[in-house]
Amino acid sequence: MSARPDPALRMARWSVAVGVAVFAIKWAAWRLTGSVAIYSDALESIVNIVAAVAALIALSVAVRPADATHPFGHTKAEYLSAVIEGALILFAAFEMLRAAWGRFADPQPFDQPALGLALVALAGGIMACWAWLLLAQGRRSRSPALVADAWHLLSDVISTAGVLLGASLAWALGWWWLDPAVAVLVALNVLWIGLRLVRRSLGGLMDEALPPEQVARIREAIEANLDGALEHHDLRTRSAGPRAFVEFHLVVPAAMTVEEAHAITDRLERALERAFPGAETVIHVEPESEAKRGGRG
Repeated sequence: MSARPDPALRMARWSVAVGVAVFAIKWAAWRLTGSVAIYSDALESIVNIVAAVAALIALSVAVRPADATHPFGHTKAEYLSAVIEGALILFAAFEMLRAAWGRFADPQPFDQPALGLALVALAGGIMACWAWLLLAQGRRSRSPALVADAWHLLSDVISTAGVLLGASLAWALGWWWLDPAVAVLVALNVLWIGLRLVRRSLGGLMDEALPPEQVARIREAIEANLDGALEHHDLRTRSAGPRAFVEFHLVVPAAMTVEEAHAITDRLERALERAFPGAETVIHVEPESEAKRGGRG
């Protein structure tokens, strides 16, 4: 019986197909209208395709089990994909600004605006539905690559909405300078999203600690299961893709047997597994002479 495909991997494959379809629609809209804003929107969709392929490759690597040369697994490959996506978003934003700057000097009316804008609206609707599905699956599976891809697509939806509004006003009022003006606004928004995505992904690659609210949950789980131990301290956390890594020191009475101390660590590991499924916990057992005031840290 064949193994059931990983949901995150399956969604990543579909992202490539959706990206290609949406790009084809937007490219047709640009060819029909000649709008620089629609061109910028289509360019963002090319980045979507490349980013979806990068996410697919990263997830294919990340699902590999730990081995002799990668004892902690391959999950950090997802962060590398997210960094690449962020860089591509930044590239798209600068290309949008370049195209818009040239059109400011020579505003031009649209060709076939009704059909072109209808195609852009269709592409935006498809992208919005897919982005929300992707974001929900990414959060459910705790996949940085899928979440990054979803936010990237949502930035494209925002771009498309801005393009539709600006291009419609330009067409209705004859204010053709609105076309490059909207492209600039969309580019600045995409630039901000790209910078945030790169920052978040680099944090994962640099072993940044888990968010404060998750660390608080870890402390609660530890303190609720300390019976028999004296305290804990030197808590350290990090994440790699969907996995959380937790390490801390556990102080026990000097007279406690190894078997009794082992039972406490087992209880703590089970509690943390319930709080964070898939979490890997390392507990350093110490005698009471190593106790610290407050028992936390």
